[in-house]
Amino acid sequence: MGGVVDCIVGYTGGKRKGPTYQNIMDATEAYMVEFDPSIISYEKILDAWAENAPFYPSKCQYRSAIFYCSEEQLATAQRKIDDLTKGGQRKVYVDLEPVTTFYRAEEYHQDFLDKQTSARVPRF
Repeated sequence: MGGVVDCIVGYTGGKRKGPTYQNIMDATEAYMVEFDPSIISYEKILDAWAENAPFYPSKCQYRSAIFYCSEEQLATAQRKIDDLTKGGQRKVYVDLEPVTTFYRAEEYHQDFLDKQTSARVPRF
């Protein structure tokens, strides 16, 4: 995605320190997305998030959540959720929370799709 500088897989949103994949505790698996706002907007980043089914409830580890860094990001995220639920056709299962400590996931989680063989992950 043009304008995305870096994307790191990790864990956040919990109260306990040091979550891992084997011991997720109360954290949520998450992406930390660093982007250049002169190239791509926060709203466009949220468009990509919205394509990945925030329409189904999930347990804590896999829940849909947006961790915002500013009041402006919170307002933008709330508008996106409102747009997705207009007309009452869908319920969006997402939590909005301020950013807290982000723990980088184990290396085998980083760039996961790039590490898969074409036999395991279809490329279109």
